Amino acid sequence: MRASKLIGMLTVYYLVIGVLVLAMIRLWPDFQGYLPVGGVESLINQPATNPLEARDSIQANVGTLGDSLFWLVVAIIGAFLAALPVTWVYMAVRSGAEYDQSLVNTILVLPMVVTGIVIIVQNSLALAFALAGIAGAVRFRNSLKSSGDALFILCAVAIGLSSGIGAVELAGVVSIALNYTFALLWLTEYGERKGMKRYLADYDGVDESAPPEPDKKKG
Repeated sequence: MRASKLIGMLTVYYLVIGVLVLAMIRLWPDFQGYLPVGGVESLINQPATNPLEARDSIQANVGTLGDSLFWLVVAIIGAFLAALPVTWVYMAVRSGAEYDQSLVNTILVLPMVVTGIVIIVQNSLALAFALAGIAGAVRFRNSLKSSGDALFILCAVAIGLSSGIGAVELAGVVSIALNYTFALLWLTEYGERKGMKRYLADYDGVDESAPPEPDKKKG
């Protein structure tokens, strides 16, 4: 997949999602009050007096069981939709030898899991410490092949955290920023030098990191 095609796919995808959301809000003005959005405004306006104090990030309209389930479903779907194009970018820019399918699956599933975890622990400090203890008891043996892969994992975590606190719009911004940045880095081959350790797949067909071919002796 060439960078121009990748950027086009990303642009069309984000435009379609944005148009659908705006159309639903225009048709049903009260619909926005039941969506997991607006968390960014709450975070910015929240006074940093007590970092352990729980934030009320869920909309006031979410008061019944049905409203809560709808809010949760939309938050998880929003996390999935924000993470899906991140997997496209990873599959496009990674070289064949270092490509990791398990990381693609992790990028797609991790934001949904983190969304549920954040909703569970955001209003309970005791649950947060319990979760830390459980995570400490489980050993994760999967080692990332490159520091660049860690950026994709951090992006997936950021998307999940954003959706969990009711800031799906922040999840979208994080997804857009990472995807277009990696696409442009791949397109321009920024920082490419001879003999370097390559992370992004070669784009222009001239692999500067490849060792020079030995001279063929004339017989």
